[in-house]
Amino acid sequence: MATRRTSTKKPEGWLLLIYKVPSESSRARVAVWRELKRLGGYYVQQAVCVLPDRDELRAGMEKVRERVADLGGSSVFLTLTEVDDEVRAQFVEGFRAQSAKEYAEIVEECETKFVKEIEFERFRENYTFEEAEEIRQDLEKLRRWLAKVEGRDWMDADGKELARAKVAECERLLEEFEADVFERTEGKD
Repeated sequence: MATRRTSTKKPEGWLLLIYKVPSESSRARVAVWRELKRLGGYYVQQAVCVLPDRDELRAGMEKVRERVADLGGSSVFLTLTEVDDEVRAQFVEGFRAQSAKEYAEIVEECETKFVKEIEFERFRENYTFEEAEEIRQDLEKLRRWLAKVEGRDWMDADGKELARAKVAECERLLEEFEADVFERTEGKD
């Protein structure tokens, strides 16, 4: 279980987006939700999303507003420069929980899919370059995913070091598998 931190990074301000898209199209709602989640947005409630006030996030929010308008919806975009401590703590803990959950998903992906895939290929004795390459692509996906989560982890969530360690373990397992592939196929191509 994650421990609650007593000190929090205090952003200079917050970006708040309140939006409405036509209710007859779940595609529109999902499109906006996906863009805001990609930015790292924390949903305070349905159709109310907050982000720390940063230039790149501000630009991203403006693009989301354009998307909302293109979908026939409307939005209100506010910059909050002062929020009370309770609200700030809610935002910070929300972002931490969101990032911690993503780190946990990466750990789970490493343990349940990546490691099991290598074990399965060893069991099948499928020591081919093609299989090693496919697993390498899975490792690259894990690395990109971890980098994205770290890039959105503005509040120093729990789980980062474990996720990094698990991705490093996956890399080590793949290198061992690739060495075995090389040993078993050298000169047979």
